[in-house]
Amino acid sequence: MDSFDAFKAMQKQGWAHFAPLEMVTTPTAAQLVKFAGVRAGQQVLDVGCGTGVAAITAARAGAKVSGIDLTPELLERARANSAIAEVAVEWREGDAEKLPYGDAAFDVVLSQFGHMFAPRPALALGEMLRVLKPGGTIAFSTWPPTLFVGRMFRLVGSYMPAPPPGVSPPPQWGDENIVRERLGSAVKDIAFEYGMMRVPALSLPHFRAHTERTAGPLVKLVENLSASDPAKLAVFRREYDALAAEFFDENTVKQEYLMTRATKN
Repeated sequence: MDSFDAFKAMQKQGWAHFAPLEMVTTPTAAQLVKFAGVRAGQQVLDVGCGTGVAAITAARAGAKVSGIDLTPELLERARANSAIAEVAVEWREGDAEKLPYGDAAFDVVLSQFGHMFAPRPALALGEMLRVLKPGGTIAFSTWPPTLFVGRMFRLVGSYMPAPPPGVSPPPQWGDENIVRERLGSAVKDIAFEYGMMRVPALSLPHFRAHTERTAGPLVKLVENLSASDPAKLAVFRREYDALAAEFFDENTVKQEYLMTRATKN
């Protein structure tokens, strides 16, 4: 197993616990589907689909949807969710850096906080554009590096072993300038829009306890430090609560995100 395969295996284990967070990502999925302009009859791919909230929302709009994710536990939840919603979605386990679809197979390619975790952005974006039809829409939601979630990932990373050389920080996908550079001449009509996710929290420790059980990077960090350095874990938790306090208001933690939309040339 090379270093990137090992890195993805760790991601797969961490994100296996994400399902309880789907309720707070459900409203933002509707915003992304609307922003992308998904219409009935379109072929739509959701990359890093997780428990399927964006894919199912697109399917409810009448699109013909496929969803792909690295983590089998999340796909199991996605299948259950689509059955409850009574919509047909093709779910597949797979890697954003090597999509198992033909060239120009989709009218719309979406990703809600998913593709940004692929370690090599050029590979993931290249694959998303490859499977998109000319004139099709690519649209994704990401976390800006200067706001809560982006800063949280940087904090977590400072307590974790360095990733393999060549792995790009996920919040770079939330920087408009970096997004423009990565999309380059492959697209036209780039548009950005910001949205707000409000995560219910009875207190800062409640919020942290919940994310420690569900958010992939925090799951792995707590697992590692609980065994190796409990004192260091206590320091991290104080820093995490101090960061979250900047965004805590009326029993919610405000998490602003960026949506990007572009048309493939």
